[in-house]
Amino acid sequence: MTRHARSAPGAPPCTEAVILCELRDMSTQILPYLSLVIPAYNEARRLPNTLRELYDYCRRWARSFEVIIVVESSTDETLALAQAGTKTFPQLKVIGNRIHRGKGFAVRTGMLASAGELVFFTDADLSTPLYEIDRALAVFEAERDLQIIVGNRQHPNSQIIRHQSWMREGMGKTFNALVRWLAGIEIRDTQCGFKGFRQAASRAIFERQRTDGFSFDVEVLLLAKALGFGVKEMPVHWSNSPDSKVRVVSDSLKMLRDVAVVRQMVRHTLEEQPYHRAQPAATRLN
Repeated sequence: MTRHARSAPGAPPCTEAVILCELRDMSTQILPYLSLVIPAYNEARRLPNTLRELYDYCRRWARSFEVIIVVESSTDETLALAQAGTKTFPQLKVIGNRIHRGKGFAVRTGMLASAGELVFFTDADLSTPLYEIDRALAVFEAERDLQIIVGNRQHPNSQIIRHQSWMREGMGKTFNALVRWLAGIEIRDTQCGFKGFRQAASRAIFERQRTDGFSFDVEVLLLAKALGFGVKEMPVHWSNSPDSKVRVVSDSLKMLRDVAVVRQMVRHTLEEQPYHRAQPAATRLN
């Protein structure tokens, strides 16, 4: 069965995002406890190892789960490799975006296609190890009112397994400080690629999130704040990938330009799409 992914209201129709793997009839499918969304763009070299690691690690989970890989239109075999992985990994779903719009669009596509009670997104290089999901799940279980967890590489208890160059690391810290000042966000590491949400918070945020590029994280956190969702920063283990898609100077300048207007964008979004908290949903089967 082929299914079109849902797009955020107010955003262009997400007709280019198509779930390529065969899904069972949703009327007979138990909704998963956990969804893991991974955006991928020109990841043919790293994706085979990532898929093996996902399969080996995720099958240990006792509770139901799904892994959603969202492939942005690439110039290599990323899509074919991801699709091939579904043959031996039944919990894997693949979404192909026929045009390349950016990481923010890829993440939004996957988050809105997810069905899990808890939804995480992380980077295709698994720079934040998969065991950090288990640590975050324990926090969600212990703090029932908590809606969002974000990784913080600058936390005193974080451990950087492989550092960036001193220039990239210094620019990253400066960038985060400027972002917090421009956007009025207290979160110390807005750009960490590891974030987790309860489904209700995820849907409320990503139905309103519009930024397609790397600065989408800032919009997500501003929406979380405006919508009243509790956010907790969590220390993480993190390893720098030498194949990072972020271009230090040009992408940082573009993100700063985006951040300068994102607060106004969020205000306009909430005027167009006001949020009203829903009644608590019935407990899902695990």
